[in-house]
Amino acid sequence: MVRRFSLLLSVLSLFIPLLAHAQAVSSLAARGRVVDPVDRPVAGASVVLRSSAGFIRRTATGPDGTFEFAGIAPGDYDVMATVDGFRADPVHGTAAGDGLTQIVIRLRLSGITDTVVVSAAQVDMPLSQATANVTTIRSSELLDHQMTTVAEALALVPGFTVAPTGGAGSLTSLFPRGGGSDYTLVVADGIRLNSMGGGFDFGHLSTAGLDQLEVVRGPQSAVFGADAIGGVVQLQSKLGGPPAMSAEVETGGYGTNRLTLGTTGSHGAVGWGASVERRSSQGWTDVAPGTADHVSNDDDQSTAVTLVSEVKLSRDGTLRASGRLESNDRGYPGPFGTNPIGAYGGIDRVSRGRNDNAGGAVTFTQAWGANSVIRGQASYADLGSQFASPWGDSTSRTRRWTALAQADHSFSPSVGLSAGLDVNGERGESTYITGVEGQTIPVSRHDTAAFAEARFRANDRLTITAGARADYLVRAALEADPLAWTPRPEMPADNLVSVNPRIAAGYFVRTAAGSAGSWTRVHGSAGTGIRPPGALEIAFTDNPGLKPERNQSIDAGLEQAFRNGRVVLDATVFANRYTDLIVAVGRSLQDYSQFRTDNISNARAYGLETSAAVRTIHGLHVRATYTWMDTAVLAVDRSNGLAPPPFTVGDPLLRRPGHQGVVDAVWKHRAVTVFGRVEARGSVLDVEPSLGAFGGLFRAPGYVVTDTGMTARVARGIDVLARVDNLFNGAYEAVYGYPAPGRTFTVGVRFAAGR
Repeated sequence: MVRRFSLLLSVLSLFIPLLAHAQAVSSLAARGRVVDPVDRPVAGASVVLRSSAGFIRRTATGPDGTFEFAGIAPGDYDVMATVDGFRADPVHGTAAGDGLTQIVIRLRLSGITDTVVVSAAQVDMPLSQATANVTTIRSSELLDHQMTTVAEALALVPGFTVAPTGGAGSLTSLFPRGGGSDYTLVVADGIRLNSMGGGFDFGHLSTAGLDQLEVVRGPQSAVFGADAIGGVVQLQSKLGGPPAMSAEVETGGYGTNRLTLGTTGSHGAVGWGASVERRSSQGWTDVAPGTADHVSNDDDQSTAVTLVSEVKLSRDGTLRASGRLESNDRGYPGPFGTNPIGAYGGIDRVSRGRNDNAGGAVTFTQAWGANSVIRGQASYADLGSQFASPWGDSTSRTRRWTALAQADHSFSPSVGLSAGLDVNGERGESTYITGVEGQTIPVSRHDTAAFAEARFRANDRLTITAGARADYLVRAALEADPLAWTPRPEMPADNLVSVNPRIAAGYFVRTAAGSAGSWTRVHGSAGTGIRPPGALEIAFTDNPGLKPERNQSIDAGLEQAFRNGRVVLDATVFANRYTDLIVAVGRSLQDYSQFRTDNISNARAYGLETSAAVRTIHGLHVRATYTWMDTAVLAVDRSNGLAPPPFTVGDPLLRRPGHQGVVDAVWKHRAVTVFGRVEARGSVLDVEPSLGAFGGLFRAPGYVVTDTGMTARVARGIDVLARVDNLFNGAYEAVYGYPAPGRTFTVGVRFAAGR
C-alpha cells in the first residue's frame, strides 16, 4: 500500500511546475444578475462559477437577482445559472483588470434544465457541454413525480431496462443498452456500491436526500475503470444552502409505510446534508395468481442514512466527507405467477435475505488560480449479505478501498488536460468460497490505474474529449478447494494490463444565441469497457487466467431544440459488441475450452434511443422516451456457429426488450402538481421461472402500466400527496413468473421548513 500511495504523490509532483506558476488569488470578483425571459430578476437561482480547469464555486442570487463571487484569480471562467424548467447558455468571460462584471444571465423556458454534471468527464462541466450521453434527474422532478426509489427514476432513461421481481424491495436488475445486469457502476457521493464483480440490486436504493441523479449510457471505463462497462449511475446528495428541514410520511397498499427526515444547510465555512428513511411493506398476502396458495414471506423492511458535509478550507480549497448506512431485510417467496411447464412447487416460506452496507468517502480539492486544480479522494465500502434458505444459511461480503490523486490544468481557454493515478483493492468472501480444510477464504484483487484525458473546446460550438485509462489488475493467489462438488485446484496469482480508450465529441450546428433560443447539436462517442470476474466466478473455476468481460461501443446522435428551446428532441443510435463473456463450459463446448468456465462467449446489441421533452408556458412538462433494440447471442470463440446452451446463435439476450418507452407528464398550477406516467414494454425472452435455464426458454409478454398522482399545498411548508400505481390494475410481470403489484393507493404528507 505504501508503494501505491507513493505513486499517487509522484503523479501530483508532475504538476508542481505548473502550479508553481499559477497566479495567487487576487481581489478580483465576478458579479452579475439572473433575469427571466422578460428581464425580471430571479431570486434564489443557483449560480455556478467554473474555472477553465474545472474548479466549481457556487452561490445563489439575492432578492434582486444579483450574485457575486469575490476573490477570484485572473483567468477564464464560465458562469451558469440553474433554475428548474429553464436554461441559459453558460456565459464565458475573462477575469482581468476590474474582474468579471456586468454579467447578465437571461433564462429561457426549456424542455431540459442545464446543470453541472460530474459523470461525463474527469472534471465537472455543464450538461450542455458534456460529450457523453448523460441523463440528469433533479430532486424537484423526483418530488413532482413522487418517485421514492432510484429504480423508478431509471425507467425514464432511454436504453436502460429496469427489471424488478415483484413489489417493494424485490430484487431489481438494470440492463444498460443490452448489457448484463452487472454492467452498471453505481457511485453515491464518491462511494462505489457494487459488489465484487459489478453486481448491484436496485431494489432498495432510495431517492431520500438526493439532489441529482446522473445516468451515463455507454462504457465509461476510461473515466471510472472496472465495472463501468455498460454505464454509470451516480447519486449526489443535497448539501449546503440556507438551513432547511424536511419530513415526509406515506402509507399505502400492501401495508407499505415510509418515513423520511432530512436537513441541509450551511453556516460560515461549513455545509451539511443528512437524510434518514425507514420503509416497510407486507407485500403480497393474497392468493397467488392461478393457484390456491396464499402468498407469505413477501414482506420488506429497510433503513437508510445518508450524511454529507463540506468545509471550505479557503476560497479555492474544499474538504468534503460523506457516509452511507443501509440495512434491509426481505422475504423471497419465489415465483408464483406464470407456470409454463407446471414446475411451480409452492410458496417458499423460508428464504430471506438481509443486507448491511456501510461506506464513506473523503474528497480534497484545491485550485491554484483559474488554470490548475489538484484533487484527492479516498473511500471505503463494506457490503455484507446474509441469506437463509431451505438448504441452509449463507453469507457474502465485499470490502473495497479506493484512493485517487488527480491534477487538472488548463493550457488555454480551449485546451485542458487531466491526469492521475487511481488505486483500489477489493476483497470478496462467501460461505461457498472455501479452502483446503473447508474454511472460508477471501478472493482478493488490487487495481492500480493511470489515466489521462484531454479536452478541446472551440467557439462554444465544438467540444472534444479524448482519454484513456490503463488498469493493472492483480488477483492474489487462491488456495485449492479439494472438498468442493467440483474441486478447485490451487490458483497462482494472476495479473493483466487493460487499456480502455474513449473519445467523444459534440458540435452545435446552430447555437441558441444565434437562433432565438433554438439549437441543433450532433454528438458521438466510441469507447471500451471491462468487468473483471466476480468472487464466485473466480472461486468456481479451474481457469487460472479468467479475464475481464469486455465491451466495444460506438454511438452517434442528433439533438434538436424548437420553439425557443421549449421542445427538445434527441435521437441516438448505438452499437455494442460484448466479448470475452464468461460462460460455463459444458459437454457441448468441451472441444473449445479445457476449463469449467472460460471467456469464450460473445454477444452484440444495437439500437435507437429517442427522447422528447416539451415545456409550455402553462406549467405542463412532458417527457417521452422510446428505445428500439436488437440483441443477439453470437457464436462461441473458434466454434462453427455454436452458442452456449440453451441458446442458439441469433437468439436475443434475456430480459432485453426490443421495444420499450415511457410517456411522463407533470402539470403545475399554483399550489397543485399533477403527474401521469405510462410505461410500455414489448415481449422478451426469459427462462422458466422455477427451474431457470434448465426448464427452457420462453417468450414473456409485454405490458403497459399507468401511474398517476397529485400534490397539493395546503399551507406554507405543508403538502398533501396521493398517487395510484398501476391505475388500471393490469396483471403483468416485469420478470417472467414474478407478478407485479396490482392497483396500489398511497397517501402522505410532506413538511418543509427553511429555504
